[in-house]
Amino acid sequence: MEKIITIGVDLAKSIFQVHAINDVGDVVLQKALKRRDMIAFFEKLPRCLVGLEACSSAHHWGRMLRELGHDVRLIPPAYVKPYVRRQKNDAADAAAICEAVARPTMRFVPIKTEEQQAALMLHRARALLLSQRTALICAIRGHMAELGLIAPRAVRNMGPLLDVLADDADESLPPLARAALRPLADQLTHIDVQLARLDRELQKWHRANPVSQRLATIPGVGPITATALAASVTEPSMFASAREFSAYLGLAPRQNSSAGKTRLGRVSKMGDRYIRTLLVNGAVSLLSPTRKRSCALDVWAKVLTEKSKPTKLVALALANKMARIAWALMRRGEAFRDPALAA
Repeated sequence: MEKIITIGVDLAKSIFQVHAINDVGDVVLQKALKRRDMIAFFEKLPRCLVGLEACSSAHHWGRMLRELGHDVRLIPPAYVKPYVRRQKNDAADAAAICEAVARPTMRFVPIKTEEQQAALMLHRARALLLSQRTALICAIRGHMAELGLIAPRAVRNMGPLLDVLADDADESLPPLARAALRPLADQLTHIDVQLARLDRELQKWHRANPVSQRLATIPGVGPITATALAASVTEPSMFASAREFSAYLGLAPRQNSSAGKTRLGRVSKMGDRYIRTLLVNGAVSLLSPTRKRSCALDVWAKVLTEKSKPTKLVALALANKMARIAWALMRRGEAFRDPALAA
């Protein structure tokens, strides 16, 4: 077999497709590998460049192949797609990955550690439980509204409705309705317990992670947002600037420029939707009229508000600014210093 220089691997659950080329770009090997044969196959190969699509198991295989001495790089799927020729299949995907990984201008995804992946699992599990809790609250509220039992919106106002469900002597709710809705209330209570447990685990990880602690010094960024950023951004240096990081999160305007004319539209909403949501929620909390403490970000946002800018637009601009500050803190290894307090 000729010497292999670059390999593209199309990952799957059981069968992996391998596409290898030599130093002049000729195809040396095209092969389908079973999962159990992956390690043995790469152990026999000399050190080479291995390209993987950034998917759910890519970080695991990236760590495994890197331990074997290979230069492993993860590519975003959107950057691989332009290199797929004609119809899509596993062999074509592997060839496209092999072509894309050798491009000098290609951008790659840093390989996450097991600790970072575990922290992100806490966030994903928490987000799933929150969506289930919202569904249960909406179901209970909707069904009880059919019987004239109304409660104001928000989770904190569910207490009176749950008290009616728990009280068998309350005749405002028919027995059959109580039998139907009580399992939902029990499930809601169980989810609240599990959410509290996940929050404690995130707090524990936050206290042990210096990057997360520095990020939490930013106004509007709490432990949840800080841990999500610290676990998601492995190498801040991969972003050339703060604006590039905010664009990665989908907080920068979408461009439709041509002929030297710059045309900016709405925010792109690309990148990590979860982190973007956390940052926007944190920005909204800074704009709350009940907020007692003031900071430089509040003053900056107040200037936009006085210009009759919509509240949601100001919150989005504030989230953009918070993302840029977060990149600067991660890149420089510093904590946030409020200019207003320094003055």
